[in-house]
Amino acid sequence: MLLTRECDYAVRILRALKDGGLVNVAEISQREDISTQITYKLARRLDKAEIIESIRGVNGGYQLRRPMEDITLFQVFQAVDQKLLVSECTGVHSTCSKNTKEAPCMVHKEFCRLQKLMVDELKSKSIAEILQD
Repeated sequence: MLLTRECDYAVRILRALKDGGLVNVAEISQREDISTQITYKLARRLDKAEIIESIRGVNGGYQLRRPMEDITLFQVFQAVDQKLLVSECTGVHSTCSKNTKEAPCMVHKEFCRLQKLMVDELKSKSIAEILQD
């Protein structure tokens, strides 16, 4: 499984917003060393996932929609990259000729175990816990 650069950047965007208040894209980009284009793209995804919210206008920007204690890495990563899979075969709609009811694939079984561990770990801590100083 690959936690993409976009996943990393999404957490950085939240870090830029952690003190509360409204922060514009230019400031987020500068603080976190992310291009403005990527910041806009990821902020829109985080907004759609109801993690942050967009305030429009001349003095607009982004702010947290809910407390950092209520946001997990899993929620952030899922907002950015909905395909958080250890392997393609662990996807809900995947099929594999090597994994059937008659002859279960032990590799698939292990990947599913690892997938569950990864998801459980990503859900185990809030962003507030991770970003503690």
